[in-house]
Amino acid sequence: MKNLIFIATTFITTISLTNIAQAANQEHIRQLLATKQCQNCDLSGAGLVMADLSGGNLSGANLAGANLSRANLAGADLRGANLSGAGLFGVNLSEAKLGGANLAGADLRGTFLSNAEFTGAYLQGTNFQGAVGIPLQIASPDEFYAWGVAEAQKGNQQQAINYFNQAIAAKPEYAGAYLARGVARYQLFDRQGAAQDAQIAEKLFTSQDNATGIQTSQAFIKELQTPYTEKVSAGRPSFFDFLGSLGSVLLQFLSF
Repeated sequence: MKNLIFIATTFITTISLTNIAQAANQEHIRQLLATKQCQNCDLSGAGLVMADLSGGNLSGANLAGANLSRANLAGADLRGANLSGAGLFGVNLSEAKLGGANLAGADLRGTFLSNAEFTGAYLQGTNFQGAVGIPLQIASPDEFYAWGVAEAQKGNQQQAINYFNQAIAAKPEYAGAYLARGVARYQLFDRQGAAQDAQIAEKLFTSQDNATGIQTSQAFIKELQTPYTEKVSAGRPSFFDFLGSLGSVLLQFLSF
């Protein structure tokens, strides 16, 4: 079995490298894979899935439409690179330099962006959903909030909380984000944290004269004050029954 896996892996790798050569400048690809140094190279459409390019220099390179899914670009220099339409799903971009890069329409879902630098980067249409460590300056509070709601609807409550945290950090008066974070905490059986968020949300909604928000947060507080008789391990909380369509309720608190 191991031999079959090795043969299949080798075959797939060979095909991948052949496709790489066909999609981009062959000499540039060889240079990149051999040295991790390829400034201003033509790598458009290249297939670099799972490539280890950590610490590499691809500044000014043309990577338009390239597939770099799950590649390691930690600490890489991508300043001024053209990554428009590139597939960067699950890529490690921790501490990467992306200043002035063109990321229009790029797929950065599930990427790792801790300490990545995006100064002057063009980000129109970039998909950051599911990314970890998104710098506050490259997304609006509403975008963080919307991503949080989307993750919550998929059952990824901890990731949702991370996004709501970022929405609140960028906009401390974001009542909807407190309410949504409270709901996510409730779904993780953190009733104390949920109650704290619900109370903050109610106060903020009241100060903002948001009748719908006041009513929703008060209903949530009432639900939290109801004795929970079931064992925590027995099943999920009943808030879905209480609210109905969770996503539609939370999305109404987006400010756009």
